[in-house]
Amino acid sequence: MVHIAWNPIYAHPLPEGHRFPMIKYELIPEQLLHEGVIIPSQLISPLPCDDKVILLTHDKIYLDKLDHQTLSEREQKRIGFPQSPALTLREKVITQGTIDCCVSALKTGVALNVAGGTHHAFADHGEGFCLLNDFAVAANWLLSEKLAQKILIIDLDVHQGNGTAKIFENEPAVFTFSMHGEHNYPFHKEKSDLDIPLKDGTDDNTYLSLLENNLQQLITVVKPDFAFFLSGVDILETDKFGKLKVTMEGCRQRDRLVYSTLHLSKIPCVTAMGGGYSADVRYIVEAHCNTFKEAMRTYS
Repeated sequence: MVHIAWNPIYAHPLPEGHRFPMIKYELIPEQLLHEGVIIPSQLISPLPCDDKVILLTHDKIYLDKLDHQTLSEREQKRIGFPQSPALTLREKVITQGTIDCCVSALKTGVALNVAGGTHHAFADHGEGFCLLNDFAVAANWLLSEKLAQKILIIDLDVHQGNGTAKIFENEPAVFTFSMHGEHNYPFHKEKSDLDIPLKDGTDDNTYLSLLENNLQQLITVVKPDFAFFLSGVDILETDKFGKLKVTMEGCRQRDRLVYSTLHLSKIPCVTAMGGGYSADVRYIVEAHCNTFKEAMRTYS
């Protein structure tokens, strides 16, 4: 059974005046249940991640600031919304959701977190609506528990995974691959193990060809025994900030390509949703639900 991490706190509303499309975190599981893609028993509800596990990745001084609400105004501005105990709790729950997915994926081949993909969080600070880096924490947990020896992070959000790249810049056990908009946030890019910058207006054919060629080569050369997949849908042509021209069908084919490649090589995969900022939230939800459908299709 493919498990999906979700907790109602994922959809925690931000203070008034700070708009962020968190409603999708309610709508995605509702839509999947409504369509019969999943059944309630597939949903697992994570608890907050233990600080000891978070400290495998994040600095204690920074974690203390999150726990005690002592981030400066500048630090909060860099993250993009004001601190609150509820938001820190939410981030810890999302992080544990990704770890719970790792446990499940090792048994079933794949598991998905309805939230997560907080790849702009660095070890010592947050950026871009990301407080804790769930993929980094989960990857370091896998390594510490000796459940994986070589991890591949496939980051296909339209924004470069700068925090993830920096965290693992000197860690040979984790290979970071980011395929992202060249002229998009973050405007100062860190150095992933492999970066594929995309020109504005990149279409389906170009996108999928680049992904297929590079991903297959990475599987052959890196030889990962575990993978994380950040399936941001901000690559869509309808996205307000993405600048690419990938269609809904192209986005679905992206997911199918990643899953089929990993499944064929028997590499367990954990997926997190990442970004999506189309004007119509129904379009965002449809694209994210397609990711779940492709996972079910491949691993059923």
